[in-house]
Amino acid sequence: MKEGFSIVTEVVLPSDYQSLIDVEKLVGGICEEFGVKEDAFGNVLIAVSEAVNNAIQHGNKDIPDAKVELKVGNHDELFCIQVKDEGKGFGFQELPDPTAPENLLKDSGRGVFLMKNLADEVEFLDTGSVVNLYFHK
Repeated sequence: MKEGFSIVTEVVLPSDYQSLIDVEKLVGGICEEFGVKEDAFGNVLIAVSEAVNNAIQHGNKDIPDAKVELKVGNHDELFCIQVKDEGKGFGFQELPDPTAPENLLKDSGRGVFLMKNLADEVEFLDTGSVVNLYFHK
């Protein structure tokens, strides 16, 4: 997370898709606390859900004992939700374009694209095992 952000919430979730229920509750509470407009709530929820889903599936390889850590940071007009998995990361700079004709019918490969288009800024750290999603309040 960038300098100047104060951590307001930290949550550790099991690497289980049922954890997405807790993610929805967390995002709902944070958006309410920070006064995020109702029409922006969906963008935050989808971006964070995609990050957590990717952490479970790709980072933690669906290993139930692995953990997904979420931190919420606050700073002036922005907030950040950080998602960290226990994996080795991935080549986030080398992902195929999901809007290319050859990729349009594929069942997967849109998570990072969605995050980048729904968050105000996306930052990958630790070779991709940490993603910071920044949103305006």
